[in-house]
Amino acid sequence: MRYIIELSYDGSAFCGWQVQPSVPTVQGLIEESLGRLLRAERVPVTGAGRTDTGVNAVGYRAHFDWEGPLPCTCAELTYKLSAILPDQIVVHSVREASGEDFHARFSATGRTYKYFIHFNKNPFVQRYSWYCHYPLDIDAMNEACACLLGTHDFSCFEKKGGNNATSICTVTEARWEYYTPGCIDILGYPADDKYLVFTISADRFLRNMVRATVGSMVEVGRGRRAPGWIAELMESGTRSDAGESVIGEALFLTEVRY
Repeated sequence: MRYIIELSYDGSAFCGWQVQPSVPTVQGLIEESLGRLLRAERVPVTGAGRTDTGVNAVGYRAHFDWEGPLPCTCAELTYKLSAILPDQIVVHSVREASGEDFHARFSATGRTYKYFIHFNKNPFVQRYSWYCHYPLDIDAMNEACACLLGTHDFSCFEKKGGNNATSICTVTEARWEYYTPGCIDILGYPADDKYLVFTISADRFLRNMVRATVGSMVEVGRGRRAPGWIAELMESGTRSDAGESVIGEALFLTEVRY
């Protein structure tokens, strides 16, 4: 029987999703914890995709296979699994998959990421947002977003060492907009244009793709590059031609669609 796990995690304490030797990862901890609860040496878990070191996820999906009956109900397993995992990981549900052909990664039809930036010092957002010390032209960056839409080769934003068969992705949404963090209303901070969020949706993402895209967009926002530079990068550029990757702690995988 195949089971689906829905979870969220704060990635700041982990070296990404995927299991790696001698470092803490989300996948590794879930596999170990499931093994303890199901009294198995280790239970392999497959996730919806890799996230880099420090990157967060909300409503993430994973699956595992288990022969025979579980030693408890799915509701009880949800509670126990969430309880023994670190505080940075919460399990929302464990449930039976509708069929054995469900795959947390390959059955997904789309994913959405959000990247948060703030421009004034604020201790209540800095853990999950990048503190940018210079102004950015949001109109220029949104003009550059148009270059991302559609099906393109995104290898110029891909970190070397990935094992993807192709660097072709189809981006369906890309935009920058101002937002008001929840703590602003609570603390009485003035709501202004000091908080910026980038939203991008695609059928798939490459390793480090979003962070490199944001870093390149920042070059446009600072006036160092014209908006059309993004199209030039995707046409003939390499990773070394694009902007620097921004920090992972401000990046969230916010939706996986099936």
